[in-house]
Amino acid sequence: MNFREALQYLDRFINREATAGRIHGLSLAAMSQLVECMGEPHKDLRAIHVTGTNGKGSVVSMTESLLSSKGLRVGSYMSPHVDTIRERFTLAGSQITEEVFSEIIFDVSRYVENYELEPSYFELLTAAAILLFSNEGVDAAVVEVGILGRFDATNVLDGEIAVITNIGKDHTDGSEGWRRSIAAEKAGIIVEGKPLLLGNAEEDVVDLFVSENPEPIFQYGKDFLVEDALPAVGGQVVNVKGIFGQYEEIFLPLYGKRQAQNAALSLATAEVFLEGPLPEEVVESAFGELLIPGRLEILSRRPVILVDGAHNKDSASHLAETINDVFPESRRILILGILEPHSPEEIFTELKGISPELVIVCAAPSPRAIDPNELEEVAMRLGLDVERAENPYEATLKALRIGDEEDLIVAAGSFYNISEVRRAVEDFQTATSEI
Repeated sequence: MNFREALQYLDRFINREATAGRIHGLSLAAMSQLVECMGEPHKDLRAIHVTGTNGKGSVVSMTESLLSSKGLRVGSYMSPHVDTIRERFTLAGSQITEEVFSEIIFDVSRYVENYELEPSYFELLTAAAILLFSNEGVDAAVVEVGILGRFDATNVLDGEIAVITNIGKDHTDGSEGWRRSIAAEKAGIIVEGKPLLLGNAEEDVVDLFVSENPEPIFQYGKDFLVEDALPAVGGQVVNVKGIFGQYEEIFLPLYGKRQAQNAALSLATAEVFLEGPLPEEVVESAFGELLIPGRLEILSRRPVILVDGAHNKDSASHLAETINDVFPESRRILILGILEPHSPEEIFTELKGISPELVIVCAAPSPRAIDPNELEEVAMRLGLDVERAENPYEATLKALRIGDEEDLIVAAGSFYNISEVRRAVEDFQTATSEI
């Protein structure tokens, strides 16, 4: 099985990432059956299990980098990917190769066919990650939850540490009690008697986490926190009080208050896993060259083109706050393609705060894409100047043709937009350099 054949094989299975709306009727039965047939490789792993509405991908990346810089052999598993499916898997600090990906998908496919199983696309990928990390004998597996927690495919793992970044309004209709409902599902990754780290300890739901009997519990703002964060060229310099150590003047090549908090949560997680403080040189090495695709990622400097996977109210609010804090005043052009079941009105309302001169709406590359006509109507209701484009690629080319070198172009609304935006920027730059 080569890489193309591996992708074709995966496409035979239901992809709930592409079709999901509000989540009902989830079960661990199929995933449990699959890992049992595989010989229970999940029991070989010391897993750090990360859930939360926003920031969990960043926390996985940072924690993996910290532990790798300490000399551990680490595997990490995240979703969704931006440019290639291989981004979901890192091993020993590097994205896995097409050959390794193909081999591990082939190995999982044999169990599926021999036992006549019917897993989903995400369950297959999760099984592949677990089998890969078991085969490679990793010292730690840092694993991001796909949806919620309790019935997510990754929850066949009994995590050595559970991490919950925050509770936000995703995968819910927003009816009364939604915060406690979401928190209860995320609490499902907690293992009795094992540590829990809370990145944003909303007091009205902490009792739900406590009821799962973790031991001990570490909370942001009580046991660890960002003491100071100052803007710097290419990111920020942060001072972090950890659980066991103090980390001063650490350069973080990422923007925004939320990423500084994610760094503090990742440091605390690594400390708990290692049962002590991290050497300064380890932290500097881990964070110094950190690149997390699609999280306030800058693709170009003239004009500044920024892509972010902000896809809900909370992440859009953070994006707007960061743009206004970090980037100079200039003409701003906003590109948005949004997926159901997210609220366009909530996202537009938050991003209206960057005062875009123009909004270009488009259809995100997913079956869940909200029609650009609907997005246009919402933008106009909020008093924004708006134009339509067929897809993120065309929207980006339109923005580049309209804009000049002093502008800020922001593309957001879904991680699925980012690959097309990146391709459009590369094509535009190539075309203009040949003139």
